[in-house]
Formats: sequence, structure tokens, C-alpha cells
Amino acid sequence: MKTQSARILRIHISESGRYGGQPLFEAIVAKCRQLNIAGATVFQGLEGYGDSAELHRAHLIRNDRPIVIVIVDIPENLDRLVPAVEEMLDTCVLATSDAEMTRVQKDGKL
Repeated sequence: MKTQSARILRIHISESGRYGGQPLFEAIVAKCRQLNIAGATVFQGLEGYGDSAELHRAHLIRNDRPIVIVIVDIPENLDRLVPAVEEMLDTCVLATSDAEMTRVQKDGKL
């Protein structure tokens, strides 16, 4: 096992957000893969609100639930990612925290 200092970046957006004709969360994960970021996971919330105090949740007509994208990598890689992601966003909340990242590798697989 190899442990190293890392950072967790959480991006809080709305399910209705779009970028380049696709859902915003998909575009962000694609950018993470393009930049070889260690990992990203998308979580869909039941209900939430942000700066605007507008409530985000499932509606009868459309879905506008809150989405959180959790991204983990070393600080230097996230420093490369953040400006690229900020260009995609109209409004969101970015939150970071320090972490320890441990990669477990068995049988030569990662």
C-alpha cells in the first residue's frame, strides 16, 4: 500500500446544469479523465439548496436534484483541474479538504 497526501474536491451543482450539450456532471467527469485525475464519483441528492436559496429536488415536470461530484487526487493535479472546471460553470459551490490517499494494489492490478 502506498499512502500520500491528497485533497478532496467536492463540486455542488444542479442536475439541470449542462455544458457542451451534455449534462454538466458528465462533462466534469470527462475532464477529470482527460487530465488523468485519480478518481471522481457523482452522487445525486434528494433535496438541497445553495447560494440562491432555490430548492433543488425532483419535480413532476423536470428533475433538478442536487448533484455532488467528489474528486480525489494530489493537490497539484486538482490545481490543474479547478480552472478547467470553473470555465464550465455558471454557478456552483466548490469545497476542498485535505486527505490521505491510499492506493491498494493486488496481483499487479490498480
